[in-house]
Amino acid sequence: MKAIIVEDEFLAQQELSYLIKQHSDITIESTFDDGLDVLKYLQHNEVDAIFLDINIPSLDGVWLAQNISKFAHKPYIIFITAYKEHAVEAFEVEAFDYILKPYHESRIITMLRKLEAAWQQRQVAPAVETGAHAGAPRGAQQTINLMKDERIIVTDINNIYYAAAQEKVTLVYTRREEFIMPMNITEFCSRLPEDYFFRCHRSYCVNLTKIREIVPWFNNTYILRLNDLDFEVPVSRSKIKEFRSLMRL
Repeated sequence: MKAIIVEDEFLAQQELSYLIKQHSDITIESTFDDGLDVLKYLQHNEVDAIFLDINIPSLDGVWLAQNISKFAHKPYIIFITAYKEHAVEAFEVEAFDYILKPYHESRIITMLRKLEAAWQQRQVAPAVETGAHAGAPRGAQQTINLMKDERIIVTDINNIYYAAAQEKVTLVYTRREEFIMPMNITEFCSRLPEDYFFRCHRSYCVNLTKIREIVPWFNNTYILRLNDLDFEVPVSRSKIKEFRSLMRL
């Protein structure tokens, strides 16, 4: 796995490089202290991950990430910064992680393990896709970035039980945690694989694999009881026909 570091503080650059080499098999191809030099380098070289400071000379780190995300070969972006307030911007460009300085070794190790696991999964993506056409779920083993306490949490998609709209944000529920996503439920649900998730109501999206019980309700609708959670998700009348077809009712 190949990576570059974009950091204009020499000591911070050296410390991060040392931690990466100590705790992973990632190869640091090059280091940069200027955003424009990074763009020039990426015109002729592909990397799998970029450790990117936000406040760098020439080009803003967030702007740089937005443009890199449009590349055909899209590297994982790990923001490294001393400022918490850029976390939402990092999420919007689908950054893999958001690391605050000063570095904590345990936090770096956790991030590196997740990064290498995600990269290894990406390498077998063609085989997974082939399996999908043979009947396996296309969403299997995928991950998604969720926001919690100004941090980006890389989460296995199948850990999500349901999502609920609340004004301009979306609440996302796993078995033990609640995440608040800075987007409406339509946008959030569009990031989920259709093989697993169903927009059962204008305010809800549910993981079909987590349904424990389908209960008939008023006006020929249903409520859904989920594994492990004491919560019932409604199915609206407008979604009944599609839901019955999906569940073969």
